[in-house]
Amino acid sequence: MKEATGIKEIIKPENLVYKRSAVLTDDIMHYCPGCGHSTTHRILAEIIEEEGLQRDTIAVSPVGCSVFLYNYLDVDCQEAAHGRAPAVATGIKRLLPEKFVFTYQGDGDLAAIGTAETIHTCNRGENILIIFINNGIYGMTGGQMAPTTLPGMKSSTSPYGRDVKLMGNPIKITDIVATLPGTYYVTRQSVHTPANVRKTKKAIRKAVQYQKLSKGTCFVEIVSNCPSGWKMTPVQANKWLEENMLPYYPLGDLKVPREQETQQKSNIEKND
Repeated sequence: MKEATGIKEIIKPENLVYKRSAVLTDDIMHYCPGCGHSTTHRILAEIIEEEGLQRDTIAVSPVGCSVFLYNYLDVDCQEAAHGRAPAVATGIKRLLPEKFVFTYQGDGDLAAIGTAETIHTCNRGENILIIFINNGIYGMTGGQMAPTTLPGMKSSTSPYGRDVKLMGNPIKITDIVATLPGTYYVTRQSVHTPANVRKTKKAIRKAVQYQKLSKGTCFVEIVSNCPSGWKMTPVQANKWLEENMLPYYPLGDLKVPREQETQQKSNIEKND
């Protein structure tokens, strides 16, 4: 009895340092140990709750590991055909402009079969958020080479490593969309360390808030790992990500709103 009373005392609201977001469902996440999807889901849930957007959020997820988003976030979700999430999100946002609309996509989906939808949605400046999980491989369907697979990187369809002469160069889709006039905020982050998780949460929060301004498309790439597809332990995968993925896909903002860019330049000049 005393033990039960002690536990109740500990979990009083004033004693809580951290609690699970109410936007997360009770379903146990099925993702492989070390996968970045689960951490990104948690970040999204926290931001949606903290911004008071749960009742006004509509998520769109297509084929791939990302399709299971609807199992874990307690918001309205719409599935889309492979690669077509930006097109579906465009229709939803135009019909319901007051809603917060975002897509959640992997690299095989967004940068391969969905390249056209991605480019044209960003070029039109549709007022949505695109969240792009880049682990350099097709995770769900068997670990095949993706458009983002690094030179020399092994996969089930490039067992000797990606040969650029035969298979072409990896595509840096985030760099491409950053050049389009319709994008308002474009950034590349990761969730493989606590510090990077905090940076990613800050970046996604900005993108969520920017949608209220109706200034164009926000695009957040998250460089992630795929321990199962890479045939590594979670610790090995995180180390490989730092040593190989991040040099090719460097983290940081690729495009910031003009007013923010002006402020940054002003701060630099003051410091000089």
